[in-house]
Amino acid sequence: MTSTPEFAQEDTTITLRDETGRSLSCQVEQTFEVDDTVFGLLLPIDTPIEIFAWSNETEDGEADDETLIDVEEEEIEALFPTAAAVLAEQNLTLQKTAVTLTVAGELPDLDEEDCFTLEINDLLSQGDEATSEEFQILATFFHDEVEFTVCTPVDPLLIFARLLSDGTAQVVPPEEFEQLRPEIESALFEVLD
Repeated sequence: MTSTPEFAQEDTTITLRDETGRSLSCQVEQTFEVDDTVFGLLLPIDTPIEIFAWSNETEDGEADDETLIDVEEEEIEALFPTAAAVLAEQNLTLQKTAVTLTVAGELPDLDEEDCFTLEINDLLSQGDEATSEEFQILATFFHDEVEFTVCTPVDPLLIFARLLSDGTAQVVPPEEFEQLRPEIESALFEVLD
């Protein structure tokens, strides 16, 4: 394996850009090469957040127990001012960043009562396995009579990206990630050996 460029060394901070032009400052956790291209696992500097909506309707419109559903990207724009205001009450600044929304500021201490586990279909896995992810609730608010929950993953969010020679990084789309997966896993195992 050849050496990686100076900017791509682990523990370096670089800027990740997405297709919309938004950026996200990240720390390089690990680097490796596949076919002369340098890739990295990046950890966002600021805290990633998710916004979920509470719904009590099933897909066919029937009433059901309340469940959390993902908020679509188009809805985020309308929710952003309210979400930013409720987070500001905790001295957290909501930011529109690449890949995910983030907050800057010190998170409240982790309290088990403010955490929940969400079952997630792992679309990248072979087969339709469900995985679970734990979230810490930061705030709740209402918009158009719908309750929303702002939370952060308890486990760190690692982002797979292509490291560019100008000192920035670019998100690898899921389809390309799937094509590269065997080489990535092989390169990761080489790095771990």
